[in-house]
Amino acid sequence: MSEIKEKLKLVCKEIENRQPSPNLKAYNSGNIVHQKQIAFHKCKKRNRWVFGGNRSGKSECGAVEVVYLSRGIHPYRKNKKNVSGWVVSLSRQVQRDVAQQKILHYLKAEWIEKIVMQSGSESSPESGVIDFILIKNVFGGTSKIGFKSCDQGREKFQGASLDFVWFDEEPPFDIYRECQMRVLDRCGDIFGTMTPLKGMTWVYNEIYLNCHNSPEVWCEHMQWEDNPFLSKTEIDLLSQTMAEDELESRKYGKFSFFGGLVYPEFDEKVHVIEPFDVPCDWYDNISIDPGLNNPLSAHFYAVDYDGNIFVIAEHFEAKKDVTYHAKKILGIAQNLNWHFASNGMLSALIDSAASQRTLASQKSVVDLFYENNILVNPRVNKDMFSGISTVKRYLKDGSGQAHIFIFKNCVNLIKEFKSYFWGDEDAPIKKDDHSLDELRYYLMSKPSAHLQPRQKSAIEIDKERLIRKIRRKWK
Repeated sequence: MSEIKEKLKLVCKEIENRQPSPNLKAYNSGNIVHQKQIAFHKCKKRNRWVFGGNRSGKSECGAVEVVYLSRGIHPYRKNKKNVSGWVVSLSRQVQRDVAQQKILHYLKAEWIEKIVMQSGSESSPESGVIDFILIKNVFGGTSKIGFKSCDQGREKFQGASLDFVWFDEEPPFDIYRECQMRVLDRCGDIFGTMTPLKGMTWVYNEIYLNCHNSPEVWCEHMQWEDNPFLSKTEIDLLSQTMAEDELESRKYGKFSFFGGLVYPEFDEKVHVIEPFDVPCDWYDNISIDPGLNNPLSAHFYAVDYDGNIFVIAEHFEAKKDVTYHAKKILGIAQNLNWHFASNGMLSALIDSAASQRTLASQKSVVDLFYENNILVNPRVNKDMFSGISTVKRYLKDGSGQAHIFIFKNCVNLIKEFKSYFWGDEDAPIKKDDHSLDELRYYLMSKPSAHLQPRQKSAIEIDKERLIRKIRRKWK
């Protein structure tokens, strides 16, 4: 009898161990379900991709698919033990903050046999960077989830034999091709979840168009409305702040048909204007991207009473020292009758890297500008993607209106808008972007309310009336 009791205990323990985690059990199990997530899991194709908007639920289904396969509990596929797969992110930081967190969210502690860290502590894996996780498979085997990042380069993706690879966001083509080789001998799966922000890259042809007519390729678009857990009010509010092509990618998960341009919203006929005499009370700030061998870019920015931005003057030159650049910038400011401080100093924003000292000089670029009567503020927001989104909204808001206008004599900024392309990685090509960088620094310093019209005071209305009257007089 005691032997039977022991066996029953073991059976009960095994049944309990096989029960899904509370988070996994709650995944699409209530009255409200995400139909396109279920369609992804049900699909039997070996090369599946979800092109989804931000917060559409795409990464969630990728993480759950990894857990299903590793545990041997996939509800729609033939399961097996000793499964080995990779989770591929764009960088280690993105891995830690996105894919890794989501996978840990769906794993019970009892299922984890071992965690090996790249950095951080095994006792707190969510705070560090995981190398791999060993998972107890319900068939008695041990599965391995390895974590890779695209910034490691293609060579780090060689040699392994895998059952699956999950790409969380679009990888470079050479890494995608290498991972196809990794699943070849096991007839394994490739699946990807991504927001198509880079236009018509290799994914557009290889997966979306299925240019090789592969019977194993499947894709689905997942938009905000497909996620039943998002607030419709929040969706409507956010939609109104985005330009049309940004909505295509971020809301609908669709590819932009503007090639690889970062700013397809830029239209010379709309955004480039003839110079005019800007009222001094519109003058706002100067922004600088420093360079020695590379060009230094500086622009003067003005803001009207509706929050529209005017780029009214430019200094752009390479292979000159700070003293030379400061003299040029001060000269432009004097010609414009720009506002100076009571001590004669000129204020400006500058790249935060300018505050660093080097072995070649005991003074930073910030120090050198100060010695030349320009007080530069290096505390700027350099976040690339939020900065790009902000520029896009000024170029064209959700109503199709422009909020930034560039004087035609700012030729270098105009040129960069027309030649700024996405690269192979999830970032723009780092070339000829000095003006666009300091434009981002400036726009990121502005409160978002500047994008919304406000009620003008009687004085402001009267000033604008007088300005129009003076212009008509001199035409």
